Amino acid sequence: AILGVIIAAFAVFVISLASTFPGLPGQDYGPAFFPTIIGIVFLICAAILIVQGLKARHETGWVKFGEWAKSPHHIINFVIVLSTLVGYIWLSDFIGFIPISIVVLWVLMYRFGVGKRISAALSIGVTFLIHTIFYKYLLVPLPWGLLDPIAW
Repeated sequence: AILGVIIAAFAVFVISLASTFPGLPGQDYGPAFFPTIIGIVFLICAAILIVQGLKARHETGWVKFGEWAKSPHHIINFVIVLSTLVGYIWLSDFIGFIPISIVVLWVLMYRFGVGKRISAALSIGVTFLIHTIFYKYLLVPLPWGLLDPIAW
């Protein structure tokens, strides 16, 4: 329930922030579309967590960690995912979306068991696919960073 409340607060923040994004003339959707959808999905998930947490509170108390919290492997995975997200947030303006996205995707795929070559190929392909969709079609200004001299 506590995590549900935190997620709900985050969802409200995302939706309210997305509502300040400018619209695109002549289009029914703009830069606020996806963040708003994600915020709504987060609100639904938060409501489920809150209801389930309140039902189970009498049996488990306020906080109960799953078995994964006792596994060093899972804790390392959690730290790596969190670190790559924070690293992207801090470094994307300087390094740029394309290089940092390739690195983050490769690290995560390789850590979760995908081979080196497949991780590399997928990281590059998925990064350029995401960049094309968001930059060219949804007109979301992704940071170029170090690649600014060759930006298209």
